[in-house]
Amino acid sequence: MPEQSQPDPLLTPAEVAALFRVNPKTVTRWARAGKITAIRTLGGHRRFRASEIRRSLEEMQHQGL
Repeated sequence: MPEQSQPDPLLTPAEVAALFRVNPKTVTRWARAGKITAIRTLGGHRRFRASEIRRSLEEMQHQGL
């Protein structure tokens, strides 16, 4: 029987902003600019994949930003 992987949790702009220590509006600008990928809910809200955000955070830390 194949293992079912857990779905990647989705984060709100406020949660992403807390991880990066920036304003939630900055996260929205990053999404509009294509720096991070946003998923739109049926209500039009942005959500972000936790795995992608963790990867972006690690990249920024390695660059010394």
